[in-house]
Amino acid sequence: MRVSAVLVVGLLAVTAGCGRTAPPETHAPSHPPTATKLTAAPVSPDARVGALFLGAGDLHTCTAGVLDSTDGNLILTAAHCVAGGVDTTFVAGFKDTADPADIWRVDAVYLDPRWVASQDPLADFAILRVEHDGAGTLEDGAGGGLTIGTAPKPGTVVNVTGYGLGVGGGPVGCRSQTELAPGGFPSLPCGGLVDGTSGAPWTTGPTITGLTGGLDGGGCDENVSYSPPFDDGVVALLARAEAGGPGDEAPTVFDDDC
Repeated sequence: MRVSAVLVVGLLAVTAGCGRTAPPETHAPSHPPTATKLTAAPVSPDARVGALFLGAGDLHTCTAGVLDSTDGNLILTAAHCVAGGVDTTFVAGFKDTADPADIWRVDAVYLDPRWVASQDPLADFAILRVEHDGAGTLEDGAGGGLTIGTAPKPGTVVNVTGYGLGVGGGPVGCRSQTELAPGGFPSLPCGGLVDGTSGAPWTTGPTITGLTGGLDGGGCDENVSYSPPFDDGVVALLARAEAGGPGDEAPTVFDDDC
């Protein structure tokens, strides 16, 4: 739900000449949503969270968080937010527009073997290495990065900040208590976390304990979001990305069951 690469690839052709996108189709949820009275609302940008531009145009399609890492140039997002053969850029703390100096190019993608083999929703996380032409690291520019923690227990209060699919604009955010969905996926009851918020970090203080993704690409109904359960796989992925070796080839498309 939070954005399918099948949808995104179709949109890439219109980003150069279209300032707004049509609202996405709605689908009946494949999993009943939890009743909720919480709704995401516009929030001030966080320099450690930014918009991901698939296709390197003006259309931001997903969200990512800046990681605390050895070289300072790693971000975390949902695995389904990246597609093979498509240029991708990132802007931390995005709001309306971005100066060229604030645009970082993705030059390597690190994926869990489970995602590469079968797009397993339990491994719907990716770490991206970014670069740009200026001096300094992304983490320095963001004033620090976020650490990776473990999956939140039910009842854990988390903050989520993400960017809705579109051109320009700013982030929306929500603060809510997590629940546990079938299959071990952490869930978050909050409305308004729409397409484009895939990859949005779920944070407790400076620690990311989840991200919007996993079950049905993050959820088929905007009132409930899901996260892949953070486990040893995401820790191993960070270690491999910090080692600086070659990245993985992402699948060319992603589709969910919504």
